[in-house]
Amino acid sequence: MNRIDYYFWINSDWAYLGADRLEALAARYDVGIRYKPVDLLDVYARTGGIPLGQRSPERQAYRQAELKRWIRRLGIPLNITPRHMCPNGDLASRFTIAADQLGLNVAALYKAILAAEWCHEQDIADADVLLAVAAALDLPGERIMQAALTDKANALYRQYTDEAVAQGVFGSPTYVFNGELYWGQDRLEFLEASVAQAQAATTH
Repeated sequence: MNRIDYYFWINSDWAYLGADRLEALAARYDVGIRYKPVDLLDVYARTGGIPLGQRSPERQAYRQAELKRWIRRLGIPLNITPRHMCPNGDLASRFTIAADQLGLNVAALYKAILAAEWCHEQDIADADVLLAVAAALDLPGERIMQAALTDKANALYRQYTDEAVAQGVFGSPTYVFNGELYWGQDRLEFLEASVAQAQAATTH
């Protein structure tokens, strides 16, 4: 089965806006998704990226304008300046990785974590918030948390981050399919075209 390697930051508003469309794309073509949360600040440090708070006022203003446009187009509510904006994402990332390793519904979990930050004014660096998110999805939060605190979960988090840089990733979300990189939820149409082409090639 073809698979999409999905590199994303657990604080990424753009990943939240693209999440449902990515899932729908994968379902349409029966393509798997490998969920790979990354330490985006580390990626930035290694690829020349600039954290949001350090960007010029012009760049910050344009980001907000673009977010508003996409919110209107997609009809997805999102607070562009949430109360707990972009806290340390290490624990939430490891929590997501742990759920995936346990075979749980990682797609629902990471989207709910993003929604907690961007829609519900919650601090996703807080372990209690993560446990509450898991409980709302009927997922075993305590079990996930125990796994998230292991060396294995942290090693995978570092591995995904290193992998991302090696693949040429420099922002979130980024989708890699058949060795080709697509940066941004606004590139999902190009990703879909590539997936469709690959599927057509295997059925002829």
